[in-house]
Amino acid sequence: MTDLGPIDRLVERASTLAGAWGARARRSTTPGQERALLRLFGVHGLDRSGRPLAGEVVDRYVAGGPGRLAGGIVLPFTVALLEYEIGAQELALEVAAGTIDLGLEAELLEDPGRRAAAETEATRLGAIASARIDANRTARREILDLFGDAPTPWLGTAVPDPAVDDARRTVADLVRRGADLLQVEIPMGRELATRLSEAGLEAPGFEPPGDAGDLAPAGSQRGLAVLRRAADEAAAERRGYVRLATIAPGLAAPEQAVVAAFERIDVALADAVVEIVDGQVDPDRALADHAFALRLHRRAGPLVVVGAGPLVVAPDLASGVPSSAVVRAGRALALQVLGVALARDAGLPADQIVAGALPGWSVEESDAATLAIAQIAIRRALFPDLALGFSEPAVHVVDRPALAARRWRSVVMAGLPFAGRTAFVAVARGPGPEPVEGTADDLAAVREGLAIAAGVATAIDPGAIRGPALDQARDCVAAAVRTLEELAESGWRAVLGVPLEGSRRDRLGADAVVERSGGFDPLA
Repeated sequence: MTDLGPIDRLVERASTLAGAWGARARRSTTPGQERALLRLFGVHGLDRSGRPLAGEVVDRYVAGGPGRLAGGIVLPFTVALLEYEIGAQELALEVAAGTIDLGLEAELLEDPGRRAAAETEATRLGAIASARIDANRTARREILDLFGDAPTPWLGTAVPDPAVDDARRTVADLVRRGADLLQVEIPMGRELATRLSEAGLEAPGFEPPGDAGDLAPAGSQRGLAVLRRAADEAAAERRGYVRLATIAPGLAAPEQAVVAAFERIDVALADAVVEIVDGQVDPDRALADHAFALRLHRRAGPLVVVGAGPLVVAPDLASGVPSSAVVRAGRALALQVLGVALARDAGLPADQIVAGALPGWSVEESDAATLAIAQIAIRRALFPDLALGFSEPAVHVVDRPALAARRWRSVVMAGLPFAGRTAFVAVARGPGPEPVEGTADDLAAVREGLAIAAGVATAIDPGAIRGPALDQARDCVAAAVRTLEELAESGWRAVLGVPLEGSRRDRLGADAVVERSGGFDPLA
């Protein structure tokens, strides 16, 4: 194996940061976590006014006092369940309508007997949810044994249709054309859309759920249940299991994890670091949400993808001096190593983590092939126990789709022989129901490229790189170490480029993350 520099120091520094930040994140709660807990109890869908039901219940309760979020919604909700002797969905509808006030019901918890009964009921509901999660994990294993698994790397692509009826037909078509992994984007939630609007920013693609009538979004829980059945039916016809992946927007990681567990989602693409850097989410909020989500993923068993790292340019904007591609790659690498360390710190086993192999922006560099080989070789050395994954940036389907797709595909095929164990290669789809000739939607051409790359891998030593690629790899690792040292010393402003303490009000969700105080954990 080629000496790529101080990769052990890089891992050690990331592990230290992840241990400290992860512990604090696990002690915190957020509205996203409280919504997820209600969904675990069976609350789903919309209220009578067309608003997300779990969100409306949490918003109404939390708005009643500054200490309510820290205490959590679990016990006020379960004591009300016992008081009114109704189901979770019916209670949630009444709370959303304003006919039941959970704040008043929470006063019953001052009675030790009522509190003990509420804790018992919450534990019972948590056990039912856990049993459902365990059953889906078992079902995945049994269906895999029945259908058989596709060889890796799986060929993935996106399902672009926003409505479930169109998406269901697209799923069947893509499976017939050879797709092994289908990516579905979860719609933006109301909290994120509201916070973006309040910050004077656009909320692209957001549509209030109540405006869609009876048409379920493909990425909603109801839509994903339909797509799961469609994927299984198509997989049975071809005798090979088909995986569903979900891509979560900001502030949605806890609910994504619940839906993934309940609807047998196989791959979850959610990255706290990307949410912080690209999504402008407050670091404490993002880390707390993802710590909760990782806990559920650990039990449910999907693969969790930690991306290849975001593009960090804020330090360059602050200094007025642009950095080299290798330095930008080093920053991305540092944040990815931190993301992997957070997943490990949360207890995820190595066989449940997939590390992104290549930053999407890197293929646009003039020496893209050399840079790609260096990046892939570093990640194979850093993560010897993890599978790698390649995901084409969605921007390619908008900006020069054919040219960008060909370039991305060429660079990936050049670097793939150096990747070793690879979970998937996922290409982006252009808009519209029909494939576009010559774009990344040409699955047959990508499949052929994968076969060629596999042949090349048998003829080379993937751990031995040299020349400019080796020089770039060593410089990249050194830049990554510096980035983590700056993170440890200065906090998130080292990559966000601003004094975070003075601008937290500008980070999404900064006012909605608190340390738990007296809450009850129904999953303990």
